[in-house]
Amino acid sequence: MAKILNGKDLANEIKEELKLKVAAWVNEGHRTPSLRCIIVGDDPASRTYVNNKVKAAKFVGIDALAINHDATISEDALIAEIERLNADENVDGILVQLPIPETMNERKVCNAITPEKDVDGFHIINIGRLCTDMPAIVPATALGVVEMLKRYKIETFGRNAVVIGRSKNVGMPIAMLLHSDKRHDSGLGMDATVTICHRYTPKDQLEFYCRNADIIVTATGEVQTST
Repeated sequence: MAKILNGKDLANEIKEELKLKVAAWVNEGHRTPSLRCIIVGDDPASRTYVNNKVKAAKFVGIDALAINHDATISEDALIAEIERLNADENVDGILVQLPIPETMNERKVCNAITPEKDVDGFHIINIGRLCTDMPAIVPATALGVVEMLKRYKIETFGRNAVVIGRSKNVGMPIAMLLHSDKRHDSGLGMDATVTICHRYTPKDQLEFYCRNADIIVTATGEVQTST
């Protein structure tokens, strides 16, 4: 019988653990970790995502702040803002909430964040390190999937895993981690046999792969994709 993993309870558990770790870090005399979230425009979904990230970060004790910019900001001005945060020794993590206006080059903007502060793992260096099984800052959703499988003690070695969705920031990183060799330096590999399905996968083929899968991860942003 299929088992649906509950991520909400696990997320609350992890936040409580992080809260203790951050408090211990600060009590040792270290500076409070800081995060800056940049949002461009007034997309309601983006604002909700950023507000939730800031709220979660503050809950665990991180100094988190949303930086809002009008959609009219130029790409050069946005990159200048990122470079200012890169140079700020009191800022540990930076993220730019996607999507950004179509007038901007998303890849150029993501690459403007120094890789060590790129908490979303979207910089080309972090992507390249992920693809080559090297230690990297990994996109949070992909890392969350791996953490869920580990905490629920789901065996992945050699198992058939189906990832539905192939977005560069979610579906593909999930597939990368699932199929990676856990013996490599990243330590995140799951050694699964992975099949990636997407919008052009014929329905009968999608049903076939899902019926024969040991693990199914839906990364489409839509409910009931695999039912």
